[in-house]
Amino acid sequence: MARASPNPAPLLLASGLTAENVAELLEPYGFEDLKRADANIQVMAGEPRSRELLAKILGKLLAAVSRTADPDQALNHWERFLQAGVNRIQLFGYLGDSPRMLHVLSTIFGNSASLAQTLIRDPLLVYWLAEEQVLTRKPSRSALERALRAIIENLTSVELKMETLRRFKRREMLRIGVRDLLRLADVPEATAALSDLASILIQVAYEIVEANLQHQYGTPMHRDRNGKLVQTGFAVVAMGKLGGGELNFSSDVDLIYVYASDDGATQPTRPRDSKGTQPVHRSIPNEEYFEYLARNLTKTLADVTQEGYVFRVDLRLRAEGSVGRLARPLADYERYYRTRGQEWERLALLKAWPIAGARAVGQTFLRLVKPFVFGSRDGREGSRAAADVIRQVKAVKEMIDDKMVTRGHERRNVKLGIGGIREIEFIVQAIQVLCGGRLSAILDRSTMGTLIRFRRCGLLSGAEQAVLTQGYLFLRDVEHKLQMVHDLQTHALPEAPDELIRCAIRLGYSPRDRQAAMNRFVVDYRRHTTSVHRIFRSLFYSPNRSRLLKAALARMKDTR
Repeated sequence: MARASPNPAPLLLASGLTAENVAELLEPYGFEDLKRADANIQVMAGEPRSRELLAKILGKLLAAVSRTADPDQALNHWERFLQAGVNRIQLFGYLGDSPRMLHVLSTIFGNSASLAQTLIRDPLLVYWLAEEQVLTRKPSRSALERALRAIIENLTSVELKMETLRRFKRREMLRIGVRDLLRLADVPEATAALSDLASILIQVAYEIVEANLQHQYGTPMHRDRNGKLVQTGFAVVAMGKLGGGELNFSSDVDLIYVYASDDGATQPTRPRDSKGTQPVHRSIPNEEYFEYLARNLTKTLADVTQEGYVFRVDLRLRAEGSVGRLARPLADYERYYRTRGQEWERLALLKAWPIAGARAVGQTFLRLVKPFVFGSRDGREGSRAAADVIRQVKAVKEMIDDKMVTRGHERRNVKLGIGGIREIEFIVQAIQVLCGGRLSAILDRSTMGTLIRFRRCGLLSGAEQAVLTQGYLFLRDVEHKLQMVHDLQTHALPEAPDELIRCAIRLGYSPRDRQAAMNRFVVDYRRHTTSVHRIFRSLFYSPNRSRLLKAALARMKDTR
């Protein structure tokens, strides 16, 4: 927080200030480069009338900037924003009457370059942020979907529709990010909002791509078990954090594409013209059609244009991983998991959830993978099956640990490092895979939801649940703050002390003493990761003494 400071208005209104005068006015606000800060302010001021208006609010603006992670960056972004075609007289007058928005903008500019860039690209979003309930209340998923569909309903080209999706995503990411920075939304609400937004965008993108393909080839059809010709459904199944409703700020979306049947081909769908002529389509087999659909949808989501991109897509969790077909029929997936599925895929499928396309096909997919996820491949049960699961998950984690050591990230990676997010997920998923077939009450796609269920079923004590829940919330919050800076998929804490300080300030540690904020953050980080790792080791390195595993096996016996 800024110390008591003289009024900084003379920076804009007085002439003949010396470098010492400028330093005296700016030093209380925590800038590292005072000369650059003064230059920013001079450019921000503009012509005489706007300069006078900025002088009136400069003290509040600098005080707000001083409380951000990077005050110098904040002024740089203020300058760029005001040079992006903003009416300065109108804006400064508005901010003089709205100290809340002055605080909001300074928070954005001093904490997140990616969110700042959103405003610089579209300055009028300032007034959208100021609208009633834009920041004070999370919009419902249905309201978001209605808003998006209303925007694209009169657009005809695929390109225009997809550019609209990219702009819509950018705007909503701004809302979610600002609510997070201002602590108006907690971690579960932020991850749910990100997941809802992704699901809506993927559904609408799917509809756009599918309509375009059907215009070219017709509708894919096959005969059902009664011999009736029916449309062949296609589903987008989300995996990972999107499947669990816990998406990151800058995350790939893990997807699986599945459709009802290979047995069929596309059929004409448009009506005959006035002469009774059926529109000509090049009929293609279902297998070819759905491969086109999967390829085009993936490309459409991931393509980067001047408006950005919708989502990076990761398809490596599908059958055969990175070398297999992009889309497969239900029968192929059933056969794959029955004969060739890997043990790690059992854990991955715990979060599977259909988010776009034919939900009936997606639900059928979930039913057909259930025996693979919860069944023992060789008929083992109880402690023998538990030993297998524990050994396999432990081996996967040790491979991850080796990579982290090689990179020097074993203590810095909030996701994959010691005591990180992945250790909490492995604890949850191992017990779910082991006991979920008999004890459905512990099943939940979200990590937080599963921990609650473990406690209710007596698998975790209240203290153990608190350790894992608080650790998860803390680490996910850190992950968000790392990723929202530049919209990069990063999970490693910075090594440089100044960057670590900025991370602590973004997390809400007091900027009054920045060094103390960093020290408190580091202590809290070590406390959470140490506590999480203790429970992880008790399950995977001393399973015979693990209270969690003993409780899980006991509950399984009770259900026989």
